[in-house]
Amino acid sequence: MASSVKEMLAAANAVVPKVTADEARRLISDENALVVDVRDPTEVQASGKVKGALNISRGMLEFRADADTPYHNPELRKDRPVILYCASGGRSALSGKVLKEMGYERVHNLGAFKDWAENGGEVEKA
Repeated sequence: MASSVKEMLAAANAVVPKVTADEARRLISDENALVVDVRDPTEVQASGKVKGALNISRGMLEFRADADTPYHNPELRKDRPVILYCASGGRSALSGKVLKEMGYERVHNLGAFKDWAENGGEVEKA
């Protein structure tokens, strides 16, 4: 069992594939992938988010992803690809691992929001 953040991130990165901005755009357009921003709302307000992304802070992800909780968000479905991102890629990797453990099969880590924005990805302000 992992005992440090470094080990936890290595384990997460081993099971959650990274995608480029171009790959993410293809998943969104061709497969209706759901994009989830796991940053805190204050971060999203300060910088904006991927156009159309759902903001679910890392601390609430499990509750929003589980259909058996009153906090479930119906946009999160196990039959739909999910693309996660955060400020640097760490929280999104850990989030992806959790979703995989919850039975989500098609989970991807876009990594850092700034990489998306710097690679021409559409951004919307909160």
